[in-house]
Order: sequence, then C-alpha cells, then structure tokens
Amino acid sequence: MDIGSQRASTITRKTKETDIVLDLCLDGSGKVEIATGVPFLDHMLTLFGVHGFFDLSMKANGDVEIDDHHTVEDIGICLGQAFKKALTDFGSINRYGHCSLPMDETIARVTVDLSNRPYLHYDVIELDQKVGTFDTALALEFFRALSLHGGMTLHIEVPYGENTHHVLEAIFKALGRTLSQASEVNARVTGILSSKGSLVD
Repeated sequence: MDIGSQRASTITRKTKETDIVLDLCLDGSGKVEIATGVPFLDHMLTLFGVHGFFDLSMKANGDVEIDDHHTVEDIGICLGQAFKKALTDFGSINRYGHCSLPMDETIARVTVDLSNRPYLHYDVIELDQKVGTFDTALALEFFRALSLHGGMTLHIEVPYGENTHHVLEAIFKALGRTLSQASEVNARVTGILSSKGSLVD
C-alpha cells in the first residue's frame, strides 16, 4: 500500500502477546486486506473499511490459543493510532460525524468527534455471548482502545435488535461511515475547527 501522502499511516506493534502491522489510507476506495487470526473481526474490519472507503491492510499474530482478547484490543490500539497519525493535527477536517445505519431488524447509531479528547459511550442491547467462536464482550474492548488511542469522542448506541451478528455488523458499518465523514477534508475549514485553535497536546 502506498502511504506516501500525509493522510496515511503505518503502525507496528510487537509485544509478547501480539505482533501487528497496519497500513491505513484515509483517502482510499475501500480496498481491504486483513488477516488477524480472529475471523469474525476480519469480517467486521472488512465491512468497516469498505463502507468507510478506507484502504486498510493489516496482519496480526497473537496468542489466540489463550483467547482473542489481546489481539482484538491491540488491533483497536493500532487502528486508533493509525487514525491519529494520519490526521496529524486534526486540521482541515469536518471533525464531527454521525451515521444511523439499519441492518434488518436492528439499527446502530454512531457519533464521533475527532477532538483528541478520548471518551467512549457504549450503550448497546444485551448480546449473545458468542458469534461463532468470537466473544462479543471483546467488541467493547476494541472500541475502548480505538477511542483512547485515536483521540476520539465516540458514542455507540444500539437501542434494539435480535440477531447479534446483525448488531455488530451494523455498528462496524456505521463506524466506517461516521469516521469517513468526520475525517473528510472540508475546504471551508482553515486550520483547526476549534475556537481554541488547537486540538493537540
């Protein structure tokens, strides 16, 4: 993947638990190549990239023989870092994004402020414990890591639904659309969209 532009980034993370390489291009077309060792997460991140029009390449090796926790959380960390690095100073962008996305019987509402002020509000109906072999409680860990390391104020709400797969699919699709909207360059924004004049530490 060509990451020569300012709106792209590469993140690597290697610990005793995981080894991850991630390339992200914000101004892409939805080209996705993902192999994390967690098949359901691969599916969700593919939906995220396709519906957000992000080019996303990721390879991860983790201690999934124990469980998927470390891999899922560390991928959230890396994806958040990739967004923050690609956005540089959070300048010239819409900053805010929102998507209300239906998936059959459920609906996911995702709202974001790319403000460099990490906060997660996660109000999702009770899910089945497993989708296939994937522990659905790990979705919260992923979104928490994403918001914290991406400097995102992120609100995720699912008020109703029946099928756990549909619920999570709607969230990841809506997340892609929301972050695409928020990170889009806005010609009317000169510098930083903030009365303070800065969104960085």
